[in-house]
Amino acid sequence: MNNGDVVDLGSPCLTARYEDHVLRVRIDRVERRNSMTQDMYRGVKRAAIVADREVDIDVLVITGTDDVFCVGGDMAGNAIDDPSLAAELDPTDHFPFRHLERCSAAVIAAVNGLCYAGGLDLMLHCDFSVATASARFRAPELLRGAPDVFMATRLADWVGLGNAKWIMFAMEAFDAERAMQMGLVQQVVPDDDFDAAVDRLVASVTAGAPKSRAVIKDDINRQLRPHDARVFQRSIMNPEMREGMTAFVEKRDPVWPRD
Repeated sequence: MNNGDVVDLGSPCLTARYEDHVLRVRIDRVERRNSMTQDMYRGVKRAAIVADREVDIDVLVITGTDDVFCVGGDMAGNAIDDPSLAAELDPTDHFPFRHLERCSAAVIAAVNGLCYAGGLDLMLHCDFSVATASARFRAPELLRGAPDVFMATRLADWVGLGNAKWIMFAMEAFDAERAMQMGLVQQVVPDDDFDAAVDRLVASVTAGAPKSRAVIKDDINRQLRPHDARVFQRSIMNPEMREGMTAFVEKRDPVWPRD
């Protein structure tokens, strides 16, 4: 792979470029606040696979555009249908989370702004994160009737049981300083210094021995609990999820079924 090479991730809403042992991926769907479509999730998965296979890639950086990192999956029906999804027997197969954790390269979430829902999932499955001072975080999944097993499993690993339950049950937004206090984010920098801070962090990581770093990553990540994707599969479009999604689209409070 040559310096400056553009990497095709299979989605017009993701840009990727390789330079100096780093693959930089940018989520670029600003008209929908960088919400993720299925092809975008699969594009991030493809980036993790490329970074794992290419021996010249030491670091994978994932960031967003403007003042939004990612606000999660597009649940309002604004995505173009992808007929290839019908060929996937496992509906969770397009998610990139396990590939980010298994990738031999170091994966950094450069959180440039709002980081909600699926954006938080992306961040939780990176190796560590740097955020702007203006970044905001939130997990509104239970307003959608969606028990996100990816988030539930990893939040407790990062911030402990009490903080994980507060984030998921209270569903309140919180700022970057609190995120760092909880251990969710490892570095918070002024907005004006963000790009330079990410570059400095990347330079620090790439100074280390790549094969040894990959061995250490694999050893540390063996302690992570496996996701049980069957929880999500069992919950797809149950009465709570139908009401949560409908309420979201109709911009109203959900009325949860009790029977």
